[in-house]
Amino acid sequence: MPDPTAGEAPGLRLTLLGSLRELDDGDLAELYSYPAEHRGVWVRANFIASIDGSATVKGTTGGLGGPGDRALFTILRALADIIVVGAGTVRIESYSGARLTVAQRQYRQARGLSEVPQLAIVTRSGQLDRDMPVFTRTEVPPLVLTCTAAADETRQRLAGLADVIDCSSDDPSQVDEARALAQLADRGLCRVLTEGGPTLLSSFVERDLLDELCLTIAPCVVGGQARRITAGPGQVLTRMRCLHVLADASDYLYTRYVKA
Repeated sequence: MPDPTAGEAPGLRLTLLGSLRELDDGDLAELYSYPAEHRGVWVRANFIASIDGSATVKGTTGGLGGPGDRALFTILRALADIIVVGAGTVRIESYSGARLTVAQRQYRQARGLSEVPQLAIVTRSGQLDRDMPVFTRTEVPPLVLTCTAAADETRQRLAGLADVIDCSSDDPSQVDEARALAQLADRGLCRVLTEGGPTLLSSFVERDLLDELCLTIAPCVVGGQARRITAGPGQVLTRMRCLHVLADASDYLYTRYVKA
């Protein structure tokens, strides 16, 4: 019988991925460990999207997630020094401090880390209310990464609740993401995990600061005009290399890409 693909892509070799080996939490921690040979800051992003690219359902990510995604979400937090999140995501998703299992806390303690990772909130305006769960329901006071123009007022507003850091460079009205990462590195917080939102991720991509993307693909289509995982004014083509793809019984795919 004639081959319908003959001549279409000379030299093309495709691999059908598959494995019968099941992974436990220990395997996942090893599989997702930050590269030991890397020196300096490593920025990992963790996002979820539908098959058709939607990052939200009715404005939040919760409608896309499943048990496996939520478990991986916590494991990635357990491996990080710091969780960096945009203020918009903190508000929309009602962020509070990181919560880990006893085993994950012991894992961190054995490696000389704090029991739970600290959160860092990126905000240009500094307009964060004192009664937000990220300040009132946390074991570790968060960092607030803001600009020169908003730093003093933000320190006064959040006194006793957060450490406010000026992360501007040339423009005092803007947060410089590279400077923010440098400030974190100065505090020994080099294994960075960012969870959003799309604007912050887009800034990391546009400035070539993103080292790794962990993308969960939810087995659904959403339609409409929901946002993608990135949302910014600039387009930058960044080649990535796939390290692995995992699957679960609910048909979720868990991909891990690093900068090529």
